[in-house]
Amino acid sequence: MRAFPARVDAVIVQAVIAGALSFSHLHDLAEAAGQGGWKAWAYPVSVDLLLVAAWRRMREQQRTGLPAGGSRLWFLVALAASLGANVATAGLLDLDDVPALLRVVVAGWPAVAFFGGTLLAHTPRNSEPAARPAPARDDSDAPATSLAPSSAPQQSETPVLTPGEAAPELGPATESAPAAPLAGPVVHLPPALVDRARSLAREYHAATGEAADPDTIRARLGLPPSMTPVVAAHL
Repeated sequence: MRAFPARVDAVIVQAVIAGALSFSHLHDLAEAAGQGGWKAWAYPVSVDLLLVAAWRRMREQQRTGLPAGGSRLWFLVALAASLGANVATAGLLDLDDVPALLRVVVAGWPAVAFFGGTLLAHTPRNSEPAARPAPARDDSDAPATSLAPSSAPQQSETPVLTPGEAAPELGPATESAPAAPLAGPVVHLPPALVDRARSLAREYHAATGEAADPDTIRARLGLPPSMTPVVAAHL
């Protein structure tokens, strides 16, 4: 069986050393505060587990865009407990005569750690933020597509016949061009559009001295080319 050489990582070695020292300091402080036996060994495990769990949950929430305030709070609480034990056992505190306040803090830590672990366990995980709904389309901002009023009737392709003019003879229908229908009634424009057309005709006559060209008036009104006969009928 082929043996793979073990890779020694300086970061891992440093983490193991730091974790062992912190573990030992927490054990010594808990034992000095009156928590003897197996309870003194459980305290460093509780602090380190809360520290790691809060860090991992905080990173998950940051990656998914969720607020990580709660996880960050419990991470700082566990970090303060670990750092406080390291400083307290550095000779600044007489472990043979621990203050009463420190004994209360050490005795109350299990309840604090249990509460923090429960909140971290029920924090939403890997939940993507809800997608924003698409904004509703506002038709009021749409540009106008025609200069003609909305009340204008639909255009008619039927030519207008003047009195006395005979209808053109219809040739045989072909497959490519179907036969045009017979001439229908004259399409009437709205009164406002008729007044506007006559006003443009007067301006055209005053400017050129000639009768108004229906096609020119139709173009100024913004109507399609098929409406030229209709415009001419109302001039």
